[in-house]
Amino acid sequence: MSFALSSEQIALRDMARDFARARIEPHAMEWDEQKHFPVDVLREAASLGMAGIYVREHLGGSGMSRLDATLVFEALATGCPCVAAYLSIHNMCCWILDQFARPAQQEQWLPALLRMEKLASYCLTEPGSGSDAAALLTRATREGEHYVLNGRKQFISGAGNPDDFYIVMVRTGEPGPKGISCLVVEGGTKGVFFGPNERKMGWNAQPTRAVIFEDARVPVANRIGAEGEGFKIAMAGLDGGRLNIGACSLGGAQAALDRALTYMGERRAFGKRLEEFQALQFRVADMATELEAARTFIWRAASALDAKADDATQLCAMAKRVATDTGFEVANGALQLFGGYGYLADYGIEKIVRDLRVHQILEGSNEIMRLIVARQLIGR
Repeated sequence: MSFALSSEQIALRDMARDFARARIEPHAMEWDEQKHFPVDVLREAASLGMAGIYVREHLGGSGMSRLDATLVFEALATGCPCVAAYLSIHNMCCWILDQFARPAQQEQWLPALLRMEKLASYCLTEPGSGSDAAALLTRATREGEHYVLNGRKQFISGAGNPDDFYIVMVRTGEPGPKGISCLVVEGGTKGVFFGPNERKMGWNAQPTRAVIFEDARVPVANRIGAEGEGFKIAMAGLDGGRLNIGACSLGGAQAALDRALTYMGERRAFGKRLEEFQALQFRVADMATELEAARTFIWRAASALDAKADDATQLCAMAKRVATDTGFEVANGALQLFGGYGYLADYGIEKIVRDLRVHQILEGSNEIMRLIVARQLIGR
């Protein structure tokens, strides 16, 4: 494995970073304060190929690798981790269609998603089944050529627009993972309702709502894969999602560190600039080193996923845990370097800390990442 990026990968990363600097970063604080979902900017990103990063080219996607994707999401997250993270979720939904949908389904749904004319949401978590996803209760009962859905999905990013697109894991059979199937619920389906936009610590630039099904009728033709394959589909999507959210943590933390370094060159205390104090030099050296170590791990896991290696799932879990823990700690350390000013909204550091905190919970909490790794080690 080469640790050097190709010229094409460098150009891709720089393109995403330039887009983040020009179209995301200048508005990130305003979006956070106003709880504004920047759909217009997301569609601009889609026009650059960022809505189907690892969707195959013959389906209209960009056909890039998982490693390429981590470069894009880290770069976008330097502008706003929240916006980059939603784009990751949308990409995961598009990839599920790429990998598991029938050709007719791909032709029906992917074009609008790849242009982000429709936004995709991934509906797995429920009020009583977060980490224990196989215990989900949303029921899809077959009646002729339709499923009738009843249940509630919780913490669904991007939800709320009735015209959008929902990939939903439902129970069609027995308890446990073998009884779960995957359905597409299209916008405008009768019997689909949304809870209020959740009040959150961070991630305010994307809506998070409950998605509620009350006798919602969904065509059997909207099922992805066979009955009982939904859990496998859900878990396959999460491997890449964990890499992406780890990359978003690195991007947010890198932005926080860069701002702290600038501040240290300007702020004076006891007759010296902060950057002249050796104790603070050691601190930022450690922060940069830990970020680079986590970045290398994300690249290693992404390369394993691209190669379909046997240990890819384990490596993705490891890398997600390391990158999201490191990203939060580095951002929190950057806030400390600002002193009292870091606690104010003016410098944007506290927003990054708030946004990155949830990365240790979503796409599988970091405790669950440890469980995945332990089971692989113990052979259970």
